[in-house]
Amino acid sequence: MEAFSSKDVAMQVQKKILSRMASKSMAHMFVDDTSSEILDELYRVSKEYTGNRGEAHKIMKDLVKVAVKIGVLYRHNKFSADELRLAEEFKKKLHHGAMTAISFYEVKPASQRQRRPLDSRVHTVHVCRLSNLLDQLFPAPVLRGAPSVYCRDLLLKLVDKHLTPKSHGRINHVFNHFSDKELLTQLYNPKGPFKGHLQKICTAMNKLVEEGKL
Repeated sequence: MEAFSSKDVAMQVQKKILSRMASKSMAHMFVDDTSSEILDELYRVSKEYTGNRGEAHKIMKDLVKVAVKIGVLYRHNKFSADELRLAEEFKKKLHHGAMTAISFYEVKPASQRQRRPLDSRVHTVHVCRLSNLLDQLFPAPVLRGAPSVYCRDLLLKLVDKHLTPKSHGRINHVFNHFSDKELLTQLYNPKGPFKGHLQKICTAMNKLVEEGKL
């Protein structure tokens, strides 16, 4: 039986933030059923990848805490016009990142389409292409003095005046984990142990995209 539940974590965070306003309906407002399924599958992937249930739980708890806090700030109109523009840019990049991740799951390498055994080198090239595309979506600044447009940096700028350094550390913790190329390699390995998890994650992400939530 899994020890992690994204909805339970969301509920705990909101109780601290909203006190008497916290309720199951409020928790659902920030982490719905589809999002919860994605988060729970990411927890299972993280647990198997790290071999450390406690670390996987902490990663996902950090992710949920940050998401709920940002949701609370947004719903209470705490962001300035400039910060809302950052939020919109972050949302666009998150959408493009999700579409890239889904497309690489749905489009199989040529060797698989031709029903030939998958060469490990072909899989490595496939994952490198995914990593390179994600790098293009979230590029480093190319001009001296230009603001960074990494998703991580956008998020840190968005919450800079609202959340504590501890929360900034949570953001870095989550991004450091999910930007691990070895994790990506194993996640997208069609013969790997995460195949079922990836299928559920991409199916749920597709649903969020279709509903206009991602």
